[in-house]
Amino acid sequence: MGNIVPVVANALAQAIGEQQYLTFQLGGEMFAIEILNIREIIEYGALTTVPMMPPFIRGVINLRGSVVPVIDLSVRFGRPPVAVTRRTCIIIIEIDNAGERQDIGVVVDSVSEVLEIPANMVEPPPSFGARIRTDFIQGMGKVNDKFVIILNVHNVLSVEEMSQLSQVAQVGGVPALGLPESTT
Repeated sequence: MGNIVPVVANALAQAIGEQQYLTFQLGGEMFAIEILNIREIIEYGALTTVPMMPPFIRGVINLRGSVVPVIDLSVRFGRPPVAVTRRTCIIIIEIDNAGERQDIGVVVDSVSEVLEIPANMVEPPPSFGARIRTDFIQGMGKVNDKFVIILNVHNVLSVEEMSQLSQVAQVGGVPALGLPESTT
């Protein structure tokens, strides 16, 4: 598995008030994550499933000797799982977990491009009407007369919250934290 897109942060863009974002498709919608959070992008594959995990955890991958959990963002948002195609990717995101850096993979339909979005083109998250939890949204970027949902990766990939969800899933309950109701 190799890099699909080289990821390079542009300090000059930040200095002049522009932020770089990696954009990707998920369920027909365009999302973005700040490029500084992205470690790499890899092809989908070689996932090992882990028993007794909540539905949004697809499994783990071996990334150069490290075990990296892989989250299905679509399921995390309370939607159906990502249908794997040849364009399906895993974005490796580096997050801060209690002062330690941790890699987490997220499955997306496809990666689009790296965009620079000026700060004045980012609106605050909507207070209603979004199809995902509003605390998952950092802002709404305006690009070519369309909105791109900029994700707050620290809330979407909250290790503490996902750990709590995992514990609840193991005991059979389903919390109202973005997971669909169980039909079994």
